[in-house]
Amino acid sequence: MIGRRTALALPALLPGLAAAQVAWPQRPVRLIVPYAAGGGTDILARALGEALRPHLPFPIVVENRAGAAGVIGSEVVARSEPDGHTLMAVVSTHVMNRHVLSSLPYDPIRDFAPIAMLTRNTMVLAASNALPFTDLPSLAAFARAQPTRLSTGSTEALSSFIGQELARRLGAEIPDVQYRAGSQLMTDIVAGNLPMGWTSTASATPHMSSGRVRILAVSTATRTPFFPEVKTAQEQGIPDFDLAGWVALLGPARLPGTLAGVIHGHVERAFADQAFQARLTALGIEPDLRPPAACLEAMQREDRLWAAASAAGTLPKQ
Repeated sequence: MIGRRTALALPALLPGLAAAQVAWPQRPVRLIVPYAAGGGTDILARALGEALRPHLPFPIVVENRAGAAGVIGSEVVARSEPDGHTLMAVVSTHVMNRHVLSSLPYDPIRDFAPIAMLTRNTMVLAASNALPFTDLPSLAAFARAQPTRLSTGSTEALSSFIGQELARRLGAEIPDVQYRAGSQLMTDIVAGNLPMGWTSTASATPHMSSGRVRILAVSTATRTPFFPEVKTAQEQGIPDFDLAGWVALLGPARLPGTLAGVIHGHVERAFADQAFQARLTALGIEPDLRPPAACLEAMQREDRLWAAASAAGTLPKQ
């Protein structure tokens, strides 16, 4: 009887045994960031690579391949070998791009393997301190009185959608100005070249010490711990305004599930480290670690959301 129970238990142990036998990495790992250096995703990717380095035999090498709203770098990963040595840190507009761009050289879900959801990206409306308003009601009054004075910066489809949706809800015309990275957008706000823009907490945080920037609102239904004094758009009279992004770690399609699990395990170990947690807090990054299946579920859910928004004609076309 004991022998039979042992035999029955073996199949359940096999996935774990197989995972333990996967040696990863066997050479340096390329972590593609399909956006310009200095933005929130780039900051997170480099912090994660540094946190993983002591536990891996080879380094994580972050490579920025910016352009075409993330398409250029994403295509590199889609065409790479599914051996775990070319990965990608990508924001939620990776999925949204299907519905705002005229064409894509890949399917944003089918042609990639989810490894981990890494963070939640609460978007914040950063504005120059030189502007004569400090909240959304006064912004709306200013925009309606002087419609040619304001524009709002964005870095990808999600922040562009948030900016234009807020303008619509405020009853104001506020043109969208597109940037390649949150760091560039914030630099222009600090310099006075851009009135305001939607960006991640990670992009905004390094510039707050300049004294030239204020945060007017956050995009989610709850306040962000990084700017707890800033009211949400809902608290400022915009009902049901709740939009956020995320950063996910993906590999190419056909990446074996066992290997994805091994990589996720290393990421999970990094996220459990107190020093790494403290660094994320200092950088203004909200951790939201989820395994491959939950990551895929989130991507599929958002794909349905943006498909419905596209059908309703409320998504920006690029």
